[in-house]
Amino acid sequence: MDNDAKTKRFFWGMVLAWIPSVPLIIGVFSSFRGISGQKATGLGAIAGGVSEVYLTFGVILTFLLLGGSMVLLGRSFSSAHPVRATLSVLSIGWSAVIFSILGVLVWLLLVHLPHGVGGPQ
Repeated sequence: MDNDAKTKRFFWGMVLAWIPSVPLIIGVFSSFRGISGQKATGLGAIAGGVSEVYLTFGVILTFLLLGGSMVLLGRSFSSAHPVRATLSVLSIGWSAVIFSILGVLVWLLLVHLPHGVGGPQ
C-alpha cells in the first residue's frame, strides 16, 4: 500500500479519535464548576453536565467519528513505523473508553433515570 495513503489515514484517524474528547472535557469542567457553585455532590451532578454536552454535540455523530477513527487507524497500522503504531493503538484504546462512557451515559439517560426515584414505575 502507498505510504502516503497510510499517512493520510493515520492523520484523519487521529483527528476523528480525539474530536469526541473535546465535549467530554468541556462537560467535566462545566460540571465541576456547577458543583462548586451550587455545593452539589454525587454522580448525578457530574453526569448531568456531561450528558447535556453530549446531547448537544450529538450522540450519533460521536459514534460515527469514533467508528471512523478506529477503521482509519486500524488500516494505517504499520510495523515499519513504531511511533505511528503506538499512537494508533493508544487512540483506538481511547476511542474504546469514550465508547464505554457514551454507552453508560445513554443507558443512564434512556433506561436508569426514567425508572429512578420519582419517575414512572
